[in-house]
Amino acid sequence: RINKSIKLHEGKRVKDPVQLHIVSTEVVRAQEEWEAVDTIQPETGSQANSEQPGQLISFSEALQHFQTVDLSSFKKRIQPTIRRTGLAALRHYLFGPPKLHQGLREERDLVLTIAQCGLDSQDPVHGRVLQTIYKKLTGSKFDCALHGDHWEDLGFQGANPATDLRGAGFLALLHLLYLVMDSKTLLMAQEIFRLSRHHIQQFPFCLMSVNITHIAIQALREECLSRECNRQQKVIPVVNSFYAATFLHLAHVWRTQRKTISDSSFVLKDLEVLAKKSPRRLLKTLELYLARVSKGQASLLGAQKCCGPESPPFKDLTFTGRSDLQPHSS
Repeated sequence: RINKSIKLHEGKRVKDPVQLHIVSTEVVRAQEEWEAVDTIQPETGSQANSEQPGQLISFSEALQHFQTVDLSSFKKRIQPTIRRTGLAALRHYLFGPPKLHQGLREERDLVLTIAQCGLDSQDPVHGRVLQTIYKKLTGSKFDCALHGDHWEDLGFQGANPATDLRGAGFLALLHLLYLVMDSKTLLMAQEIFRLSRHHIQQFPFCLMSVNITHIAIQALREECLSRECNRQQKVIPVVNSFYAATFLHLAHVWRTQRKTISDSSFVLKDLEVLAKKSPRRLLKTLELYLARVSKGQASLLGAQKCCGPESPPFKDLTFTGRSDLQPHSS
């Protein structure tokens, strides 16, 4: 259940530096230092721990963190591919996608292992990932508490994002980080976020994103992405692009077919079928869209006025994601 009040610029949730009366460099510096004190001392257990408070983190830096820490306990949990038996195994052997090249399997396993990792609010890197996502989506220049109602404004179900990762683990946050930190997809992310706050077509942005990461995990395990990974000789960039392409398609369907929160489970179900069946088609659509956006020739929301007023508070809306429809194991 979601009760939300989408008021990103109300109270102290988002501190807008434009509103500060800047008198001199010294005043600005003093104000920033005071704001830092204000934001890095939230309630116990929700501190924004960071070695470098306020510094954004790139996708590559966050990924490098997972490439260097010991993930052996998480790796034991993964099932890299779907186990098929009988006719299903024969059909997959005869007509299914190619096997992933041997040299790419370690990279695939890393993706699935990250999906087993939870959010640790005491890990500085984890905290910086959350802070970066928040700042990029809201435009805030200041750190926020790692627990609090402001995460509901971004489309998490509660005050603690860790409880909403729904089997996609930290990979769900890495995908959001990729979306907002890649210059090619940032505009797309911001437009989808705007659509999610439409007064009629509103949906929980981050929960929707987690569900799309879920689809990407399943597509990887079912070898739907193997052909493209083999072609590019990479796994992580392919999975990232597949996630973004799937999110783009969902947003297009949501806007053009005037979907609402009550349609969420059906939209995600259809989306998963399409994404697994035609990943190359979605990737090509994303490529063309981003090329047009870079030239100022395309916009997800176009000239329409559907995102006019921001949505009022959510009134007991129920969001059903794909993970609520069927069990998932990775």
